[in-house]
Amino acid sequence: MVSQKVVVKNESGLHARPAGILAQAAMKCKSNVLIMVGDKKVQVKSILNLMAAAIKCGTEIEVQCDGENEEEDLKTLVELIESGLGE
Repeated sequence: MVSQKVVVKNESGLHARPAGILAQAAMKCKSNVLIMVGDKKVQVKSILNLMAAAIKCGTEIEVQCDGENEEEDLKTLVELIESGLGE
């Protein structure tokens, strides 16, 4: 398992559009992908779980990838989050 902390930069946090972009990218990953937000573990491949986590701008999250291609998947997802998820 590999993980990395990253700060959400989207002004509106992970609302529907950026959550959808992140979930779609995670679905292409071969590894199991989770985000740790405080005490919560969130399945990234589910847009509903991402939106329910109510992740706001400036929140530090930890992206965890476990399985095949975990390092590549982690790099892809962290870069996507750091880029602002299309916003």
